[in-house]
Amino acid sequence: MVRALTQSVTFDEFIAWYPNAGDRYELHDGIVIEMPKPTGTHSNVTGFLMEELILAIVEMGKRGIWTIPRESIVRSSHGQSGYEPDIIVLDREALDRESRWKNESIIENAQSVKLVVEVVSTNWRDDYFKKRADYEELGIREYWIVDYAALGGRNVIGTSKEPTLSVYELVEGEYRVSQFRGREPIVSPTFPVFDRTVEISFDRTSNGNR
Repeated sequence: MVRALTQSVTFDEFIAWYPNAGDRYELHDGIVIEMPKPTGTHSNVTGFLMEELILAIVEMGKRGIWTIPRESIVRSSHGQSGYEPDIIVLDREALDRESRWKNESIIENAQSVKLVVEVVSTNWRDDYFKKRADYEELGIREYWIVDYAALGGRNVIGTSKEPTLSVYELVEGEYRVSQFRGREPIVSPTFPVFDRTVEISFDRTSNGNR
């Protein structure tokens, strides 16, 4: 077992320490955070969305141009945090300008990223507040928060506490959010051909179990 670092570290120290296999970790303002183990439902929702995004990439004629890597770490603009998104869509052509991608799977430039997706777990505040702010500051053009179990607070998903998919679009340097629930089709600026509803994306993959 790899012991998580408890003292504050730099991003480079975090990358040098990061284990090659096993548990997932992120760096939040210099502190190493062990990410919670995903549930089966979490994995199903993530897998379904990844499959649908791959189909959308092919339909849009971006096959071989846009890619969804198995893993990557997005470095914040202030350099004190590093996140491993549940799903990230990258532009292969822009990756040529990522000096740390080939050897370390590190993304430092927003131009390399077409979409980031975080599927909400018990640490939902990180997705709705911390990561949203850092992705916005970095300039990530589109960010999805997939809250299939309605774990987020009422201040972010509403008082009805329904399963919600939030699409954050970068407009003039700030995120503008659109939220989708139930049978509403998900509208994505980057993936206009993505025609799935929230109900299909969540309920069919979870078999009704949240």
